[in-house]
Amino acid sequence: MFGPAALRLAIFAAFATALLHLGPAQAADGFDFSPEQPGRIRTERNDAAIAAISPGFKFVTPGKFTVAVSPGGPPLATYATDAKTVIGADPDYALAVADSLGLTLELVPIAWIDWPLGLTSGKYDAVISNVGVTEQRKEKFDFSSYRQGLHGFFVKTDSAVTSIKEPKNAAGLRIIVGAGTNQERILLKWNDENVAAGLKPLELQYYDDEATSLVALASGRADVIVQPHAQLVFIAARDQNIKRVGTLSAGWPERSDVAITTRKGSGLADALTVATNGLIESGTYAKILDRWQLSEEALPKSETNPPGLPKS
Repeated sequence: MFGPAALRLAIFAAFATALLHLGPAQAADGFDFSPEQPGRIRTERNDAAIAAISPGFKFVTPGKFTVAVSPGGPPLATYATDAKTVIGADPDYALAVADSLGLTLELVPIAWIDWPLGLTSGKYDAVISNVGVTEQRKEKFDFSSYRQGLHGFFVKTDSAVTSIKEPKNAAGLRIIVGAGTNQERILLKWNDENVAAGLKPLELQYYDDEATSLVALASGRADVIVQPHAQLVFIAARDQNIKRVGTLSAGWPERSDVAITTRKGSGLADALTVATNGLIESGTYAKILDRWQLSEEALPKSETNPPGLPKS
């Protein structure tokens, strides 16, 4: 017989093995991870966006839009089943922007931590890789917003929890969150509000990795998991045992934007903003987000250098 500790280890090992066999690029309901990407959305050139490119701006490679992306995981960016083609919502969006500028897309896979140095050193024209706008980053980079930065509240599909929109909805719930994350910072503020209002406190739970967190949720040891929204969208489609009951802005109580990132003062940001607004107006933008089940993250319009998260 297993003791409690051994049983937990056995459950985790089985779960981790299942995840390894699945792999980051294996098909899940509603997602296509083939390298061919037959459903990829294309668009027409946008003359207004092209005209907005600064006359002094020079692309890394003439005729190409060179974009850095980090294949950190679906649905934002990952490797296809051929283990070399980068696919996902961010690559699709980069392709639509390249089309708008009348250019060929050149994707450069990178480690996420390397994007600032690579961009400032001129290795690529832009970064489209879930980079959030912050006031500190705006000192060195320009931004053209293209998505909301959201965290997701997800529960078991049979959970009695049906909606989390504000602090009081989370009162008394056992919530899995990453230590030191932005979502933990926000939930601690929610907890303070609830306690001050005489409501039950939140019970925050911390685990070493995603697999252990999902086991805790599935076993009923926790009520809710909070992670970046896109990650949980994919897990929900893959595992079919969790569902979204709410979203949380990364800049709560204000909106927090994700943006195309370019070198400060390079003269490209305004053109990318015009291109994005053209994609929004034509409906191409909505189709791209819907293709990767990220419609919840849609922006009403793109802005150049919108308000960012304040300096800590």
